[in-house]
Amino acid sequence: MKKYNFNAGPSILPDVVLQKASEAIFDFNGTGLSILSISHRTKPFEDVLAEAKALFKELLNIPDGYSIYFVGGGASTQFFHIPANFLGKKAAYVNTGVWTKKAIKEAKYYGEVNVIASSEDRNFCYIPKGFEIPTDCDYLYTCHNNTIYGTEYKEDIDSPIPHICDMSSDILSCPVDVSKYALIYGGAQKNLAPAGVTFVIVRDDMLDKIVRELPSMMNAKLHVENNSMLNTPPVFPIYVMLETLRWMKAQGGLQTIYEQNCRKAAMLYAEIDRNKLFRGTVDKEDRSNMNICFVMNPEYESLAAEFLAFATERDIVGIKGHRLVGGFRASCYNALPIEHVEYLVQTMQEFEKMHA
Repeated sequence: MKKYNFNAGPSILPDVVLQKASEAIFDFNGTGLSILSISHRTKPFEDVLAEAKALFKELLNIPDGYSIYFVGGGASTQFFHIPANFLGKKAAYVNTGVWTKKAIKEAKYYGEVNVIASSEDRNFCYIPKGFEIPTDCDYLYTCHNNTIYGTEYKEDIDSPIPHICDMSSDILSCPVDVSKYALIYGGAQKNLAPAGVTFVIVRDDMLDKIVRELPSMMNAKLHVENNSMLNTPPVFPIYVMLETLRWMKAQGGLQTIYEQNCRKAAMLYAEIDRNKLFRGTVDKEDRSNMNICFVMNPEYESLAAEFLAFATERDIVGIKGHRLVGGFRASCYNALPIEHVEYLVQTMQEFEKMHA
């Protein structure tokens, strides 16, 4: 039975990628071995790593002087890996929601955290702007897209200090000027792969700025020097990531993907703004293309559970809002076909006809 999958993560992956992954489970590239059983220290898997890094660099237009590594543990481990490596005395953080709050908590184990801007005063419904970045901090930390609240940065910040950014939920969904960042990281389970692998894109000069002695698995420089194989890497998620990157290139690359994402988001936001039953929860200039959050208008709040059941009956899954904010959330990641957004819009219109 076909489902219309708007889950926030782990999220939808392209059908062709799922097909390739299922075939590789039984026979990886004609080796006669499953991708689940192949040694990571063999040329076939080394080729997977090399191509995945090359496609990352090509699709994101990553300039020279940056390295990429893949590591297990989930993006949340980077909340403490980053300050462990780079926080000597003080770091500047912009608080835009749950994930930056978690990162701030972890960073405090290693030094002073200066929260230089926050949108908590309005329940994280906007991206702070116009704040001053102190030059006496070791780095600036931001989260590019906020899955729970549905906000997203639309411009790359010009920072006088190294800028470190969590791009877990919108990596490779929109153009980014990588040269404006010292380090970009994220969990792969939104736009790239199954849960289990984290990507890190780091400017090489940062590897000479590690501020303390660290256990090997926490040391960013050692991960780069060991080609993501300081220990056994998450082999299967990395392989699926490679197939997703190949799929992205075949679609026409990042600009094409971005234009498709803009069309999907514009279509759904237009319906939210038009429909008498619903309203958006985020300032329009900061609305995320990836995670589209909305609620019932006050006079129709009693219909929330009924709408969720109505959508579920029509095979729409994953649109229940996060428990911290309620309402609804439609996650429109790269692999989500525009037809699925059209179907959700039609469902919202049908529900409106029943009640408005």
